[in-house]
Amino acid sequence: MKKHLLTLVMLLFLSSAAWAQSLSPIGIWTNEEGKAKFEIYKCGDKLCGKIVSLKEPLRNGKPKLDENNPDKKLRTKPLIGLPFMKGFEYDGDNKWDEGTIYDPESGKTYSCYMKMVSKDKMEVKGYIGISLIGRTQHWTRVE
Repeated sequence: MKKHLLTLVMLLFLSSAAWAQSLSPIGIWTNEEGKAKFEIYKCGDKLCGKIVSLKEPLRNGKPKLDENNPDKKLRTKPLIGLPFMKGFEYDGDNKWDEGTIYDPESGKTYSCYMKMVSKDKMEVKGYIGISLIGRTQHWTRVE
């Protein structure tokens, strides 16, 4: 009897672990406007993100650069390949928090969280101070 109970507990644990992994944000995503695709990936024990493609990758026949970066030395870096999200830690309930997101259009960096809504939908919110005030986007998985 104890052996059957142990087997049942292990199956429940493994199925819940598989469910949590199925709601992982790791992968390729696009934003609501479809202007870019982003890769969310593991960086150490946290999650990070980088731009992997742009709908309009060129400006005047050359790759778009991070022209609005507050650090003048970084303004010559291409946007494609740019790490723009970092430091996300799993916070339970399919949410990754304590991260930051950089907006190359404004050159500003915001506090941010990611929350999985479903396997292929994610809420991404950038904010200053408290998360009640900020801008929310819904991203779609494109893999």
